[in-house]
Amino acid sequence: MLTIKSFVFNYIQENTYVLSDETREAAIIDAGCMDDAERKQLTDYITEQGLTVKLLLNTHLHFDHAIGNNFVNKHYGVKPLAHQADAFFPLHQREQLESFGFQNIVDEPALPVNDFISDGQVLQFGNTMLKVIHTPGHSPGSVCFWCEEEHLLFSGDTLFRLSVGRTDFEQGSTEQLMQSLQRLALLPPGTKVLPGHGPATTIRTEVYANPYMRSADE
Repeated sequence: MLTIKSFVFNYIQENTYVLSDETREAAIIDAGCMDDAERKQLTDYITEQGLTVKLLLNTHLHFDHAIGNNFVNKHYGVKPLAHQADAFFPLHQREQLESFGFQNIVDEPALPVNDFISDGQVLQFGNTMLKVIHTPGHSPGSVCFWCEEEHLLFSGDTLFRLSVGRTDFEQGSTEQLMQSLQRLALLPPGTKVLPGHGPATTIRTEVYANPYMRSADE
């Protein structure tokens, strides 16, 4: 049985997820913790639950989803995993922050990602399996993590409740995003979607009511 703890971190109100199962092994998806208070929230929960962090996963590498990678790597000894097409983003984290008006708020460089995941790959921690679905559009390396057994999809910034991620960032593509939404629309309707920002939804709701999802299907 999967246990999910969500945190809302940093100035962009990003959703960070800690997944764990009965083995007490855990995965962190999108470590967005930016300051000491947020880092403490994350580590306090992991300590209180007696978890062992086995995976550090990124749905994509925009700063708000990856700014905590350095801390998690140092604290738990796990390397971040992401799609290779996004590997250039950490090299330009300062520029990303400045484009949002945030200056001099990070005192160390972003952690490069050198371990890559690919479409269709299955990742495991404890007894839990997560399948990688490459969903470019918001960024070239955007992925979703699908836990088929638990009927869960961690969609990053590809799919939100009744909306989708922006495509006007560097190397974004509306055409690719529409193709990615078509793939997600094929998942079981009852799949719960946990996005990178905002509230949860379901594939059924999005296929029926999300104008972007409906447009992608036409």
